[in-house]
Amino acid sequence: MTQLDLEEYMKKNPQFDGDDYKKHRDEGRLRGQILRVFDCIKDGRWKALRVIAMETHDPEASISAQLRNLRKERFGGHIIEKRYIKNGLYEYRLMIVPYDSSKEKEEEE
Repeated sequence: MTQLDLEEYMKKNPQFDGDDYKKHRDEGRLRGQILRVFDCIKDGRWKALRVIAMETHDPEASISAQLRNLRKERFGGHIIEKRYIKNGLYEYRLMIVPYDSSKEKEEEE
């Protein structure tokens, strides 16, 4: 899924979820977050949550959640690699995979 594909998908069909998720309250904020995080890491360079937070102005916990979302098929099924830095800190990078729209239908079933 390219950036444009992700943006178009997010306009039409964002399917966020969670215990406390309220569409009217959270959808716009989460849509913006996932697009900012994707835009920040799409270069494939290793980045710590702190670095992504500085670039996107989003909280580290939210960034971590959006990295998990980007791994889900409905958000592209991207490969997010993680490597240990030190003292419990990690850095992440995005490996973009080609988008397969047939997987959206599989996940809905």
